[in-house]
Amino acid sequence: MVTLPSEGRVFTHRDRVTLADVSPAGRARLDAFARWLQDAAYDDALDSDLDGGGVWIVRRMALRVHRFPRLLDAIEVATFCSGVAPLWAERSSLVSSGGEPVAEAVALWVHLQPDGARPRPLPAGFDAIYAPSAQGRRVKARLRHPATPPAGAASRPWRFRGADLDPAGHVNNAVYWAALEDELVAGEPAGGIEAEIEHRAPAGTGAAAVLADGPMRWITDPAGVVAATLRWGA
Repeated sequence: MVTLPSEGRVFTHRDRVTLADVSPAGRARLDAFARWLQDAAYDDALDSDLDGGGVWIVRRMALRVHRFPRLLDAIEVATFCSGVAPLWAERSSLVSSGGEPVAEAVALWVHLQPDGARPRPLPAGFDAIYAPSAQGRRVKARLRHPATPPAGAASRPWRFRGADLDPAGHVNNAVYWAALEDELVAGEPAGGIEAEIEHRAPAGTGAAAVLADGPMRWITDPAGVVAATLRWGA
């Protein structure tokens, strides 16, 4: 469970559920949650005035939705650093709507060189601004999901579009959640949901695939490489 720290920096980002964020039933989609969390992290970094000369990418994120906000609901994301290491940091976030928490997320962000090729030490001054809320907690970047699907995994086609690319020319991390939304829209969840994504390789545009086995999903890029894995359950 994500709880706000008793000391250190907590940044607040406010937004609203719009038409582009909801399923046909009016429920806020998982990719909308991912965008709100991404925007909160980006705004926090801008507000901190840190200039590390590098870029941040999401390595993994666990998301627990207790209740889905609806169209036009106001949302608020309170986000803070909950763990550190020399080359990456953990960010925890609490999403609220209507005066109550509706979701929580824990994400590992890796700091890379400007070209995105290699990890880069955290920006100078990072510890002074963000470390107090982490309270000395150290985090690891090791991935936990099975890297490849079993031989009998069911496969369905998927496609990454030009509109899915971010300024680095890679598919944005929020887009991968849309692959799971395909299943949720076909059978709207009655309650909350828990899911975890791990990003393994950058992806470009073109025909891809989603492979499924039990609660696991493997999303391949146009070359057939597993770009991300998802594990979920209601």
